[in-house]
Amino acid sequence: MKRILLVTLLFTAICSCFGQSKEITIERIWDDFYFYPRGVAGYTAMPKSDYYTVVKRAGIERYSFATGDRLDMLVSNADLDRLSKGFVNISKLSSYEFSSDEKKVVLAIDEESIWRRSSLAYYYVYDIENKTLTMVADTNTKLHFAFLSEDGQKVLFARDCDLFYQNLATGVITQITHDGQENAIFNGYADWVYEEELDMSSAASWSPDGSKIAFLRFDQRRVKEYNFALYDELYPTDFKYKYPKAGEDNSLVDVYIYDIATKALSKIDLGDNTNCYFPRVYWLPNSQDAVVLKLNRHQNQLDFIRYNTITKQQDIVYTDRNDKWLDVTDNYYFLKDGKTMIVTSERDGFNHIYKVTLGGEVKQLTSGNWEVNEIQYVNEDKKLIYYLSNESGVLNRDLYVINFDGKKKQLLTKGDGWASTLFSPNGNYYRLQYSDLNTLPKYTIHEAKGKELRVLNDNKNVKETMDKYGFVDREIIHFTTDDGTELYGWMMKPADFDANKKYPVMMTCYGGPGSQQVMNAYSSAQDLAFYQMLAQKGYICVCVDGRGTATRGDAFKKVIYQQMGKYEAIDQIAAANWLKKQAFVDGDRIGIWGWSFGGYLSALSLFRGDGAFKMAISVAPVTNWRYYDNIYTERFMRTPQENPDGYDLNSPTTYAKDLKGKYLLIHGTADDNVHFQNAMELVKALNEAGVEYDQFFFPNKNHFIMGGNTRTYLYHKLSKYILENL
Repeated sequence: MKRILLVTLLFTAICSCFGQSKEITIERIWDDFYFYPRGVAGYTAMPKSDYYTVVKRAGIERYSFATGDRLDMLVSNADLDRLSKGFVNISKLSSYEFSSDEKKVVLAIDEESIWRRSSLAYYYVYDIENKTLTMVADTNTKLHFAFLSEDGQKVLFARDCDLFYQNLATGVITQITHDGQENAIFNGYADWVYEEELDMSSAASWSPDGSKIAFLRFDQRRVKEYNFALYDELYPTDFKYKYPKAGEDNSLVDVYIYDIATKALSKIDLGDNTNCYFPRVYWLPNSQDAVVLKLNRHQNQLDFIRYNTITKQQDIVYTDRNDKWLDVTDNYYFLKDGKTMIVTSERDGFNHIYKVTLGGEVKQLTSGNWEVNEIQYVNEDKKLIYYLSNESGVLNRDLYVINFDGKKKQLLTKGDGWASTLFSPNGNYYRLQYSDLNTLPKYTIHEAKGKELRVLNDNKNVKETMDKYGFVDREIIHFTTDDGTELYGWMMKPADFDANKKYPVMMTCYGGPGSQQVMNAYSSAQDLAFYQMLAQKGYICVCVDGRGTATRGDAFKKVIYQQMGKYEAIDQIAAANWLKKQAFVDGDRIGIWGWSFGGYLSALSLFRGDGAFKMAISVAPVTNWRYYDNIYTERFMRTPQENPDGYDLNSPTTYAKDLKGKYLLIHGTADDNVHFQNAMELVKALNEAGVEYDQFFFPNKNHFIMGGNTRTYLYHKLSKYILENL
């Protein structure tokens, strides 16, 4: 009898052991990437045919959209290795782009980042038919970019602050500009602030017929330098670069046209350029007309200026205005007739699609109290526009199609998740990435009408791993604050949640203008895994999007104008106070943390929360918008000279004396984006106020605080602080 009982107990213990979830650790999240969804490596649609390519170990393979069959190996790793004598191989490939005739492909090799969007790489042109490999520029100098002309005969590139093009048939290189100088003159690529805030790196393009080149020239000499120390030698290196802070001078930007046949270089006279931006230049199909976008410094008026390169005449063909601010996007599609474009605008209070006759009628194609997120494809032959919007639900993003008359709208996805698409250039097929709040991204191929043809990757293996570690689902929360503001959030509870117990809550926030953290999507996978780890340890994790965030129209997003931080903090504090009313929440143990704008918001919410939060962590926070760059900051705040109170009354530094609770400040000393100066100014204020706080700094690390063991160490620091203080 005792033996039977012993066996039974042993069997029960074994079953219990196997039934328990594995422990989620920082190492599993950040060292091993156990919980990171996989995409489709190197997926690229071919320019004119119904094929797509993916990167495999042996090279770049071609597949049929219609059948999914592998057709051939377009670029063999063995050929690359042989032709380059071992220097070029798939393991060093960063990106690639085909010529429009699909006979050549430009390979970016051994890419290294400069800033957020810019990089340097070696570029090669591989001739698919002849199996030849040509190094662009034929030097050992890395280039900013390399773009093939439409006919595939020439390649445009930037090196050492100047612009060049190379004739691939003859190998002859022609230098277009000669005045490039580091930290002074950039030709053909953007300065730091244009890159960061106007979503651009390269600033040069071929005309459709390859006869001309349009480019921007950045004269940075009047922009003040920012410097920081790199602790790398006995005497640290002093790193300097141009960074225009709020209210300070920007680069003087000019638009130039270069004619290949005549070798003539001409500047377009666009009037005063001391207080404006030129965020985009487009070519119309006739290769004679360029369209230059000119944005005023307040960023509430965007003019589309058509310039004829033959007659030198120009006219404004469209203007978008907003009483607060407008965002520059890439949702500008110029049709083949050279007279029409499809754009998005917030002119009716929500972001919608418009068809514009250049210099004439503006016709609204979509409308309603919902937002178009992005135009995905314009099919001129069939007069169809494919776009993403949240019409099916404020937290959703789905694919729709509508005709040029704004009629026959059709939902192509499920209406219960989050879509992202990549269309083939001819518009016959698209790749769909779709997820929801608790479902990992699934990659599928579809016909243009929406029919699913096949699954490329469903992340089944990652999901199985998550199940072994006991990942729990998130749920959407929804409440109205005392001032009548309707807010959405998500909540993650421990697996063994008991409604009769009280749990500490760790809130996460970002909250920047036009951002969105609460959505019916599986995003920020590494941070979600971190919150799963906290849930395993008995914490409830919550995220709430307050006023200023996206998808709910201008009134909700732009209430923050000229007082950025005020309403964002009010709403995070309101969320904490709503949580305190929930029976299962320990109201004395609510924390908040964030990074960048989220770091700013977490500090401001703690300092102004009057005890709403027990603790907060700020990683790389802005502490006064006076220290941040002018394009971003002035878009929402105007200049400090115009709006001093808006800056000072919404700075955590102003309220340092009001700190109640535990506070941890983390920053990288080599942060080029949110300068370490922000941390030092807040530390000074906290010291002067005589309040207790904690700080931790990462030498020589930028805004992302990565490299080596850094990210793992950082998240160990975060988790330890939370566990000890919440």
